Amino acid sequence: MLSRRNPVQALALLVSSALLVAASTSNAFGQGGGGGQGSAGVVVDANGVLRMQTVADPTGQLTIAQKQAAKQARQGDLAKGSKLRFVSLNRLEQAVIAQAAGDRKPTEEMKYLAGITRIKYVFVYPESGDIVLAGPAEGWYNDLSGRVVGMDTGRPVLELQDLVAAMRVFAPGANKGSVVGCSIDPTQEGLQRMQEFLRQIGGAADPNNAAYTQSIVDGLRTSLGLQSVRIMGVAPTTHFAQVLVEADYRMKLIGIGLEPPLVKMTTFIDKADPNSARNALMRWFFVPDYKCVKVAENGEAMELVGDGVKLVDEREVVTADGRRAVPVGGGKNLASTAFTTTFTQKYPELAAKKPIYAQLRNLIDLTVAAAFLQQHDYYGKAEQKFETFMSEEKFPIETYTAPVQVDTVVTSVWKGNRLLTPVAGGVTIQAKQALATDNQLDDADGKTAQVHKGVKLADLKPGQWWWDN
Repeated sequence: MLSRRNPVQALALLVSSALLVAASTSNAFGQGGGGGQGSAGVVVDANGVLRMQTVADPTGQLTIAQKQAAKQARQGDLAKGSKLRFVSLNRLEQAVIAQAAGDRKPTEEMKYLAGITRIKYVFVYPESGDIVLAGPAEGWYNDLSGRVVGMDTGRPVLELQDLVAAMRVFAPGANKGSVVGCSIDPTQEGLQRMQEFLRQIGGAADPNNAAYTQSIVDGLRTSLGLQSVRIMGVAPTTHFAQVLVEADYRMKLIGIGLEPPLVKMTTFIDKADPNSARNALMRWFFVPDYKCVKVAENGEAMELVGDGVKLVDEREVVTADGRRAVPVGGGKNLASTAFTTTFTQKYPELAAKKPIYAQLRNLIDLTVAAAFLQQHDYYGKAEQKFETFMSEEKFPIETYTAPVQVDTVVTSVWKGNRLLTPVAGGVTIQAKQALATDNQLDDADGKTAQVHKGVKLADLKPGQWWWDN
């Protein structure tokens, strides 16, 4: 029999950071849909609150029209796929400068790095002064929510604004902090109000009473209120920062069962045992897979390998006054560990189904690559300062509204007799860890050096900044 003195003991509730209804289009970046179902993403309103945006496409005809228009706009090699496309960063900067001299903005091929979908190589050529990125590429189009994705794979393409954001973190000759990321967390005041609300609940708990369950959900959402968004390392008014926050948010929705992962995997809610998580604050963080860098023997070539991303967990408890503390015994949670382990294992499949995770992987790759350029002094070897890319005045990328808050979402599941409370966490990229001696991989077979040697920069035409292998 359920106790009337503690009516919520039989109600398991999972709480996370949430987005509201879309109210802006200027800062849209979408989550591409699959199977002709449309696209979803988030925008940031004028008050800095993240909001949800979805565009339905039940027949797939709108997406087909978008692709056809993009194919007509892009002719020649840009419309084709390439196993390995090269971009000279210094030549690209000069092309951007030439555009600006003619009072023109960067072209689409400049903004989207000629359609490269992932960085595979980073090269330096001291004799010509070139720093080169290379990776697979394809033609691209804007999906219905505004995300720029490949026509063949649907994977998001690299964006120059994100590359520049990463380069500014690890600028030539700079010694900035090495941590890039975000955190979405409930406030102490909100957690205290939530604890007070739970103490005040009266009446009998009844799993068949939908109105009662909804009153608990509404009360928790109201008492927790808006949660805080914190951006680290990069300017919060960049596209880079908004992608970090979206990836973090959507991961948590998968964990608590509010967004289908579209791949077979174990979520937190699948395994949650309320008896072992009373007053628990589950914290999930994206971090790089730091064993991802292979360096050629001469130091002039680097290859990024692996899937690049891990999800890790950390557990805290919420005290009566809303403070967070690590519980006695370390705070391991089997359900949380099962979720983060599976999420990491399934990350390549998730990235293929949900472009936001491929986009996050691209940001991590860009950050590691930028740290490598600085640490191995590719800027000095090539005698390049990238004065245009490093200047917000000359090349503005801080053009987005900074995300500062998200609303709280609560989902209820009758599963046990303990209350599970908020989910927090974020993204933490300590790129220099990937460059530590213990984490770097040797180019044992010499293939990375071989690709580097095979590039023929002397064959490039004046003004040419990208080419295929």
